[in-house]
Amino acid sequence: MNWLDALMLGIVQGLAEYLPISSSGHLEIFNHLLGTKLQGADSLQFDVVLHVATVLSTIVVLWHQFVPLCRSFFTLRRDENSTYVWKLLFSCTPVGIVGICFKDQVESFFGVDPNGGNNLMLVGICLCVTALLLVFAYITSTRMSLKTGQQGHKIGWADAFIIGVGQAIAVLPGLSRSGTTISTGIILGDNREQVAQFSFFMVVIPILGQALLDLVKIVSGGEAAAESPIGIVPMIVGFLAAFIMGCLACKWMLNLVKNGKLVWFALYCVVVGVTCMIFA
Repeated sequence: MNWLDALMLGIVQGLAEYLPISSSGHLEIFNHLLGTKLQGADSLQFDVVLHVATVLSTIVVLWHQFVPLCRSFFTLRRDENSTYVWKLLFSCTPVGIVGICFKDQVESFFGVDPNGGNNLMLVGICLCVTALLLVFAYITSTRMSLKTGQQGHKIGWADAFIIGVGQAIAVLPGLSRSGTTISTGIILGDNREQVAQFSFFMVVIPILGQALLDLVKIVSGGEAAAESPIGIVPMIVGFLAAFIMGCLACKWMLNLVKNGKLVWFALYCVVVGVTCMIFA
């Protein structure tokens, strides 16, 4: 992988992480188009670097909401902010179980297979599932607004866990994490704007946790950085591209969710998904 490939993949990650079109699915598509032959752990390692960049962009964009949460949680206050953080931690339980118990299976979903086909087929199917979720969420939200005139309620403990299950399932490439979690929250009757913010915050914990584990492996000598086929320069370029585009896309996505315009991405997901299945 050269720096130009990493730049393109970073831009794709920054945009697709927040838009409901699946960043992992689009990384698979562009890996196929660019011919980057990363497989398994190598592909997942680069994906983690890009995801860390977008997590940092979340923190930057939502800084004024992020600081009070950290202040309340780490000073052991008992208020709404600390409760919110505990709900975030609770929502990460399902994806934590998947990461611990099914790590090898998850890694097998990433990277270009020898024939270049199986992963594209999976991406195509999952993109179509994402489209269905977006349409169903739109119908549910519209009916709720017409029936009650309300925009949804606060996220409860049960809602947080169910949204977390959605995030765990969305490890499949092509199944949008943001699209799945936000749609799940809307279908449960949660406020659109609140569930979007919750969705962006809940990914911070598992991604930074995975990044910390990778760092420990590198420092301990388990996986030397020099042995990586990716290289330091492409890593840095991809990281910066994902961070900058992530900041822009995060702000855009918050406005889209607030105005209830996510359903238009369903058409895009169907077109790209069907195209992937045809070429697979």
